[in-house]
Amino acid sequence: MNGMRDLDSLLHTHFGHAAFRPAQAPVVDAALAGADLLAVMPTGAGKSLCFQLPAVVLPGVSLVVSPLISLMKDQVDELVRRGIGAAALHSMQTAEERRDTIAAVRAGAVKLLYVAPERLASSHFISILRDLPVSRFVVDEAHCVSEWGHDFRPDYRRLAPAADACRRSDGQPGRPPVLAFTATATPEVRDDIVRLLGLQAPQVFVSGFDRPNIELHVRPVSGDREKRDLLPQLVGRRRALVYASTRKSSEDAAETLIAAGLAAAAYHAGLSDAERTRVQEAFADGSLTVVCATNAFGMGIDRPDLEVVVHKDIPGSLEAYYQEVGRVGRDGRQAVATLLWNYADVKTREFLIERRSEEDADTVEPLDPEELQHRTELERKKLRRMVSYADASGCLRNTILRYFGDPAAGADCQTCGNCQRRTTLHPDQLLHVRKILSGIARGGERWGRRKIAAMLTGQLDDLPPALTALSTTGLLREHDPRIVEKWIDALEGAGAVASSPDMYRTVRLTTLGREVMAGRVETLDLLVPSVTVKRAKSGRKAPKAARDRGDVVAEAEPDGGLVDALKHWRRAEASRRNMPPYVILHDKTIAALAAVRPRSAEALLDVPGLGPAKVAQYGDAILQVLGQSAAHAGD
Repeated sequence: MNGMRDLDSLLHTHFGHAAFRPAQAPVVDAALAGADLLAVMPTGAGKSLCFQLPAVVLPGVSLVVSPLISLMKDQVDELVRRGIGAAALHSMQTAEERRDTIAAVRAGAVKLLYVAPERLASSHFISILRDLPVSRFVVDEAHCVSEWGHDFRPDYRRLAPAADACRRSDGQPGRPPVLAFTATATPEVRDDIVRLLGLQAPQVFVSGFDRPNIELHVRPVSGDREKRDLLPQLVGRRRALVYASTRKSSEDAAETLIAAGLAAAAYHAGLSDAERTRVQEAFADGSLTVVCATNAFGMGIDRPDLEVVVHKDIPGSLEAYYQEVGRVGRDGRQAVATLLWNYADVKTREFLIERRSEEDADTVEPLDPEELQHRTELERKKLRRMVSYADASGCLRNTILRYFGDPAAGADCQTCGNCQRRTTLHPDQLLHVRKILSGIARGGERWGRRKIAAMLTGQLDDLPPALTALSTTGLLREHDPRIVEKWIDALEGAGAVASSPDMYRTVRLTTLGREVMAGRVETLDLLVPSVTVKRAKSGRKAPKAARDRGDVVAEAEPDGGLVDALKHWRRAEASRRNMPPYVILHDKTIAALAAVRPRSAEALLDVPGLGPAKVAQYGDAILQVLGQSAAHAGD
């Protein structure tokens, strides 16, 4: 640049902007200076300009690795519209189109060349790279290099040697500077990016992850019917994105919205190229107001004026969720993001994880079984983190900021769904909370929420001796332990309880918790756990006292034959696993199953004594026993 022009004038000349957005200028400055860098900038912060502006100014061509053809097309079209030489190489082009693109690069007519990571697996393309004057090697969506990233792509592991093969446009020795960009990366993913891309003494820029103009909500739902009822209300007449986990689910969402009189369409990998292009263009020109996309394809839908994003199904990771949330409100307007939360959807996600593992095992270069198992377990851990967010009782915004290691995490936002739903406890609820806090204290503050809840409700099977004879043991025996666990979560959200950061997640009292327990603090605001009440076959409601407690209640009489069938299955399972029968299911749980007779994994979770782990382990077998009994009875 030789100091002849400042960054603001370059920005105005080439992109028509009067000023940089916050955090852009330092990244552009470092990119122009020739440093390796990693920039973590939330969606909407303008990260693309941070490598596009240097590419325009510097001699030679900037090579931009991008994982999605649709995003490449959008960026290339916009750059060309601005009179900037840009092109892409991807699998949807003919061989002749690709030759013409390479010729244009060699002729100096292209300043930004977008390529898919798979292209760098080609030895022919690498040989071409050796002859091109490359100013900067840009890695977009850099989190894809890390197994901890939400969209790990093995092809990204080829990028470091590919960069080494490039010739610098300034004639200096060595490879060109590598610029890595991503919208979402935890500290562990950032470390992976630096290591696996071979960044040398990189400058690292981490912009704040907070998007204060986006209001975050988690809406518990009972199933697909309730989702269909809610979707038109959540979308309204606003420009929106609806994310779904499968093609079928995205089409179901589109059909629901169309039936409600809204201009909607599905967008996924099963559509033809022509149909996907039609949807993109209709969304861009405003004739289509809602796109219902699978998680994999929604990244290709890009508009700055989106006001609503709805996740119809739970995403696979918190990184993926927040990146998708970040596609709304990019112009600064107020926007709303709602996750429809049903635990049954986790099973779909687990199925998709297993299917991906099978696909990886069947690739041309099959993965080592241990590596395959390692990757599958990582995906499961990411999913568990996402489930923890969906179940969170604390401030949703702070939950996300803490996850990404953002120092801005602090006071509750007061605007997310959880903050809005907090209420001041009435005296009976405050007494209930004090009993729970006393149980945590009496237990020595060294146990997880599940064991504390079991101790308080008198569920002594498998409890360590240290918890079976406390003054608080059985203090809440008339309550459902699952609901007590939710109260502990709510207390953590309110700042009265804290969990250890390790895998054991032991709970302890904070200073506030001790003050509440001792009665020195007489008011507490928290998110009271939601209530699910089972009704008797007569239709009578559960007793008011039980409803006030928030317990799950089954009033119907248990079916004696079903009790016997379930006990027979339990004996066989216990014998097979070489463990006592009560460890499989308690008698009370069997009685509740025989009374309620649930027909889905979701309904099983409403039965006392059946948590997510037991439903995952035994749910299918229990449902089979229940189904066989119903068929035998002619039900």
